[in-house]
Amino acid sequence: MVLNLSKVIELIVKEKGLRQEDLVQVVEAAVQSAARKVYGDYDNIEAQYNPDIDEVEVFQFKVISDEVEDPNVQISLQDARNLDPNCQIGDELGEKLDSSRLGRIAAQSAKQVIVQKVKEVERDAVYNEFIDRKGELASGFIHRFDRRDAIVNLGKAEAILREKEMIPGETFRRGDRIQALILDVTKSLRQPQLELSRTHPRFLTKLYEMEVPEVTEGIVEIVAVAREPGIRAKIAVRSHDTKVDPVGTCVGVKGARVQNVIQELKGERQDIVVWSEDPVRFVCNALAPARVSKVIVDKSAWSMDVVVADDQLSLAIGRKGQNVRLVAKLTGWKIDVRSDHAQESISSDEASEDASDEGQAIAAMDEVDEALAEALKDAGYLTLEDLAKAKEEDLLEFEGIDEPLAKKLIEKASAGVSEH
Repeated sequence: MVLNLSKVIELIVKEKGLRQEDLVQVVEAAVQSAARKVYGDYDNIEAQYNPDIDEVEVFQFKVISDEVEDPNVQISLQDARNLDPNCQIGDELGEKLDSSRLGRIAAQSAKQVIVQKVKEVERDAVYNEFIDRKGELASGFIHRFDRRDAIVNLGKAEAILREKEMIPGETFRRGDRIQALILDVTKSLRQPQLELSRTHPRFLTKLYEMEVPEVTEGIVEIVAVAREPGIRAKIAVRSHDTKVDPVGTCVGVKGARVQNVIQELKGERQDIVVWSEDPVRFVCNALAPARVSKVIVDKSAWSMDVVVADDQLSLAIGRKGQNVRLVAKLTGWKIDVRSDHAQESISSDEASEDASDEGQAIAAMDEVDEALAEALKDAGYLTLEDLAKAKEEDLLEFEGIDEPLAKKLIEKASAGVSEH
């Protein structure tokens, strides 16, 4: 068999970061598979690594019988006692097989099994290492690119940062160091095991935990986050110590803490507001710096009519309805903002509709039924631009989408983006 097997095992253990006992089991399984190709596919053929002679020995275990009907599973008492003088009828005896008969084809088969098993062991090791870190920050560097997705080296494993999980407008080069949220950890053999995100609201939360010790210590709590990645975010905070100002603590001296977060998020503006158990006060805080004149609450519809002065309306609504849209996401209430004289108004739903016309365009495609539109939305394909950037193999994961349809959807989405 393999010369210096112990050194080979030790080298792979160090290189792959695997446990020695796991790799020994892999080698035994590979040799056993090869032996069964040579001697026959019998369950009684086993391979065992013997560290004393640094070799994987192959045994065929046979039952000692008076009459041998099948020599592959039985052995006579006379032959058995040549191997073990103390054996008896009914005992099971392991007969060592000649490993030199495992020729080139069997050796190649063993190699393939080892490669496959090592991959499985590696995947299990990565899963066990990272499953408890799901939802935490990870730091690494850009190793390579798979089309528009980035493959990130995290040291012990590689992860994928898909284009849709990147902050709009940000670009990376090979070797760039990045931080991202560990979005998902799987044991999938086809897809990357680790998925990262820089657009998830929790990524923002974890950045503040890193920048603000009071958040890590639990003195200041981040209660809710709403983001439009790369553009603007709102963070609701509260203090568990009456002496600590939660907003000022997160902003930092001369805005140092919040500026570090903004820089990491490529200029994403941060609005930090005080959370309140009173939903009206919370909504008013979230709408700041716009001053609210009156709030009418409809608890059954979970909505609020917010009245502001004429000169405060555009500030409360925000550019393209962005401010009121984020307030609705942050607070969980449907918000309808109007001026004192009701000459103009906008609801959070209308603001969201303005921001998702392309999402409606996806649902309007002849090829997309209601169930598929919802599935695409849940997977993050909210706009025509998202769908236009999709890869065919990604869309094939959806039930009802084959290769021709995937290609057609991407082409139609690209045409729709061009028209706009």
